[in-house]
Amino acid sequence: MKITIYREASGFAVLSQEWDDLLKRTAQDLIFMTYRYQLTWWQHLGNDSLLLIAVRNEADQLVGLAPLFTTVEASGKRQLNFVGCVDVSDYLDILIDQDYLEPVQEALLDCLAAETSEIDWDILSLCSLPHSSPTRTRLAEAAQARGWQVEVRQQNVCPVITLADSWETYLAGINKKQRHEIRRKIRRLEGETEARLSLIDSTVGLAEAMDIFVELHRKSTTDKDEFWDEARVRFFYALAEEMAAAGYLKLYFIELNGIKAAALFCFDYDNQFLLYNSGYDPEQFAQLSPGNVLISYTIEAAIQLGRRRYDFLRGDEVYKFRFGAEAEPIYDLEIRR
Repeated sequence: MKITIYREASGFAVLSQEWDDLLKRTAQDLIFMTYRYQLTWWQHLGNDSLLLIAVRNEADQLVGLAPLFTTVEASGKRQLNFVGCVDVSDYLDILIDQDYLEPVQEALLDCLAAETSEIDWDILSLCSLPHSSPTRTRLAEAAQARGWQVEVRQQNVCPVITLADSWETYLAGINKKQRHEIRRKIRRLEGETEARLSLIDSTVGLAEAMDIFVELHRKSTTDKDEFWDEARVRFFYALAEEMAAAGYLKLYFIELNGIKAAALFCFDYDNQFLLYNSGYDPEQFAQLSPGNVLISYTIEAAIQLGRRRYDFLRGDEVYKFRFGAEAEPIYDLEIRR
């Protein structure tokens, strides 16, 4: 195995033609590990300490990629983190071709262990690993076998709906009380207002739509203003453009009497819908639960498109489980040498 380390952002361009091809050969295809997402995150939320560790086989094929960056903790310890960790990225992982899992993991650990290594580190902190990730199991075991300190801990959960083949079948499969509530809220909202679902899934009109989305997100709760610093604003607008250009964006609005009352920023990727972020205006139509009705509409839309999963992403908020979601844990892995 051949290791190449890219320390400049130009490394993204060097790997661009191979990145997503490798992603398709990994154990789990994660939208947060796509070339577009990773590059956009780095451009707007990264620092100056990039480490793209690429692993190639004898045929010079890219079979492993660990997108990392370095931070210095208050203690002075140097920590390696995933590009994307943690705030706005719900799943992250090392990209490894499934046919090369063990040799790539060992090559990466050899690279980190070497006394002559170009990488100065004390802690390897890998956040937001999916529950099925071989990184949290096999890489953790391989690191422990080297005598390194390893800790795996559950960070959070991602509630997920396994979608049925029709809206009525989906409703029939959830709790009777919740099924009644979903239908009641839809009937009330549609009966008391002129309701319209709108969708932005291309770059046409996207900037204006993002202005409305950010405004609704800010209004949702009083603590959202702190979230929207200048870097995050730039990141979200750029991410929306990138995802729309790739065909992965679904930005939904529900209009009530001509007023946009709620919004959902979703990804349509790898045969699933992922609800990335949301917003609503609590001062107008709150009694009609426009956010919940909009979720119902998007679940139905995902079913109509034949998608297999509806992922609410990170967070155990009660409302997600009322739609019949089941919790899938995500983990953090910390390795100290």
